[in-house]
Formats: sequence, C-alpha cells, structure tokens
Amino acid sequence: MASIFVGRTTELALLEKRLERVAASGSGTAVAIRGRRQVGKSRLVQEFCNRAGVPYLFFTATKGASPVEAVTGFFADLKESSLPADPELVPARAAGSWPDAFRVLASVLPDAPAIVVLDELPWLAEQDDLFDGALQTAWDRLLARRPVLLLLLGSDIHMMERLTAYDRPFYGRADNLVLGPLNPAETGGALGLDAADAIDAHLVSGGLPGILRSWPHGTPALSFIQGECADPASPLFSVPESSLLAEFPSPDQARRVLEAVGSGDRTHANIAAAAGGRQGALPSGSLSPLLRRMVEEKRVLAIDEPLSIRPGKPALYRVADSNLRLYLAALRSAQEQARRGRPEAAYRLVERRWATWRGRAVEPLVRESLELAAASGVLPWPDTEVVGGWWNRQFNPEVDLVGADRAPVARQVHFVGSIKWLGTPFDDHDLAELLRSAPQVPGFTLGSTGIVIASLSGTIPNLERGKTDLMWGAGDVLSAW
Repeated sequence: MASIFVGRTTELALLEKRLERVAASGSGTAVAIRGRRQVGKSRLVQEFCNRAGVPYLFFTATKGASPVEAVTGFFADLKESSLPADPELVPARAAGSWPDAFRVLASVLPDAPAIVVLDELPWLAEQDDLFDGALQTAWDRLLARRPVLLLLLGSDIHMMERLTAYDRPFYGRADNLVLGPLNPAETGGALGLDAADAIDAHLVSGGLPGILRSWPHGTPALSFIQGECADPASPLFSVPESSLLAEFPSPDQARRVLEAVGSGDRTHANIAAAAGGRQGALPSGSLSPLLRRMVEEKRVLAIDEPLSIRPGKPALYRVADSNLRLYLAALRSAQEQARRGRPEAAYRLVERRWATWRGRAVEPLVRESLELAAASGVLPWPDTEVVGGWWNRQFNPEVDLVGADRAPVARQVHFVGSIKWLGTPFDDHDLAELLRSAPQVPGFTLGSTGIVIASLSGTIPNLERGKTDLMWGAGDVLSAW
C-alpha cells in the first residue's frame, strides 16, 4: 500500500476538470478541500500535481508558527518550487506580511497553467487574523486573472467550512470538495482481500490511508491487529489517538461525551449519565448543545433516528468514524497493554470485544450499501431513497433495516430486514424473530413490504426462502461501491 496510489479516481477527475477549465479560460479557479486527518488530502493533491505535468507550489503550514515564520517558509518553498522561471526573483527574507507574499507569488506565476497548494490552511488563519482578508484581496486583484488552480487544504472541517461561509472574505470564490475515507471496495482493492475481509479491514481502518499504508497485503483484520499489538506506536493506535488529541485536547465535557458514546452509550439519557460527574448526570442544557456541535460541526458523532411513517424516539448516537469507534471501544485499552509489553493480553482484549463491536459497526455500512444499490436500480424497490433502522422506546424490538422513500418520517416503507454479521448463518430462529418484529414497524404491510436478510455467513440451506425477498451478503455490500 505504501508504494502505490489506490482509488480516488473521482477526486482526481474533478481536479483535472478544474485544471482544464483554467487552461481553457486563462483565469484562476480555487478549490477548498476538507477532510479529517489521515484521510489522504495531501497525498491526493501531491498525486494530482505529479500527474498534471504543470509547474506547482506545495506549501504546508506549521502549527504554532508565527506569521513571520510562516511567510518565510512560504518564500523558501516558492523559491524551490517549479513555479518561478527565475528563483532569484523570490526574496530570501520576509517581513511577515501575507499581502507581500501573495504579490511575490503573482509576480512569478507563469503565463501557462500552474497549481498553488496551501496545505493546513486553518493553521495560517489561526496564526494571523488578517490572513483570510489578505487571501481574498490577493485572489480578487492578482491571482484570479491568472491561469492558476489554487487548492486550499485543511483538516479542521469546521474552520474550512467557515473559510467559504457567506460572512467570510472568501465566500463564493472557491468550489468545495469534501474528501472522505477510501470506500470498502477501494480498501479491499488496496489490500487484496475478498469481500468479507475487505469489509472487516474497512471497519478497522476507517478507510484511512494513514493506517492502510502499514497493512500487509492480503492480511485479514484480526491477523493485522494481532501483529500490531506488539507495536504500541503502530498507526493502528497512533492515528485515532492523534485524531482524538487534536479534536479534544483537554479532558473536558465534550471529551467525556465522546468517550461515553464510544463505550456504547447511545441514548441521550445514557450519555448524560456516563458523562456526568459527582453532581450526577450531565444536564440536558449542557449535553444537547454539545451533541449538536459534535454532530454538525465536528462531525465526530452521527445521529440515527427511527425510520417509519411515524415520528419515533429515541435518537441514537454513534461515533461516525469506525476506526475511532474501535479505538475507544477496545484499541485504547489494548494499546495500554502493548505499552506494558503484553501483546498477547492486548490482542485477547480486542478479540473478546470483536464480535459485538463488528456487529454494531457494520450496520451503517450495510445500510449505505443498500442505499447505493437502490440508487443504481439493483434492488426490487426502485423508489427506496434511504435505509435506516427502527426501534421503540423499550428497544423491543429493534429492527436493523428499514428502506423507505424519505427520512426520518417516510411516506412509504418498502422493506424491513435484519443484519446478522457473525460466523454462523442466518437460521430459522433469526427469521422467526424478524417476522415477529417486522409488523411492529409503522408502515409495514403484510404481503407488500419486502423482507431483507443481510448476513455475513449466508443462510442455512433449508431456510424458508419464500418468506424473504432479498439476501444481502458481503459480496453485495462490496459491489455496491
């Protein structure tokens, strides 16, 4: 994985399209690329620059550097880049002024298409309150009229969104590209794994190239984890650890809320109790804004609501990234064992929690695969646009799959189903439980609403197939991508 570039064909095509626009129009285009740490933003853009065959500058900001240090570093990278025809035109020393830096950049840009990359842009804005305004002025007066593709990268998703918000200087000047992790098919292709093992690898890694680069080709997830438990500095541990420390550096209420969700507390009440202190549960007035911020701004949590033709409660929270979810549930404790020189104990800890963790972690992936299949016209229910789950206040029953025309309150429920992601096949007992639970979903109609089974190990040979409409396995999940 380390020596090759895998996937990202769509993203590369989008960037190539914009470079072609620059070449055709002779004027500039800006793209703001955001995504969480270790998702591969810098690697993607470097690959694009390598393939583009045009002069480029790739400048990466340093967190905590002063404006003078940042501008000095910018000039040093500009001087060594392929942009200036004469590097001596770039000053060796700087006064720490971003307007001056951008004027020098504009003066050395060639008349042919070129690329300028500013990586970790939020750190520049964090260091200098005037940076956003200087960038906007330089773009409007100097750069937008030149054939340059300006790529602005950042890991702080909220700050990158703010860069192009309506009340910010750069509003309306940049296209926005959100870079997510590699999808399960790309993960499987990178590692040379079959469908079931590819899904496991995707759940463990979160699709993050920062972890996949250290993953030996053809190695199943548990074998990889077992090998990494002897190395407490492995990316398997360090990537989610660094992400956690970057987003939540202090053990405050937000950190306690995240850890409560990561340990398996899903409802508002349970999270409040787990994240509370000596005075009792965390008050709703404090918890609700925290949860909203972590879902909408940080994107570290995701929220699931019961899907049916009626409004339902309670909403359930989960850690959005499966790698961070595994870290909070098991890897963090395993890392502590590994640091004490106990790799066998570290692996046994993960192995004990594996089946339960995977059973929950795979649910969003199966639902998304069914949504993608429905959008492609593969499912028997072409009007399905969203796939979720359904539960009542007592979680009795809890139905894993509900396919409907919209969410969270549907007009029509097209199918319901069950997910069994274990080493044993879906059997008559599992089917009977599904058929008992399905009629309780508001909108289920006997005889017309479909019944779906999603199973890692398939079904027993003599299962009553006449009572089901679709069997979804690991190969189907992977092929949806």
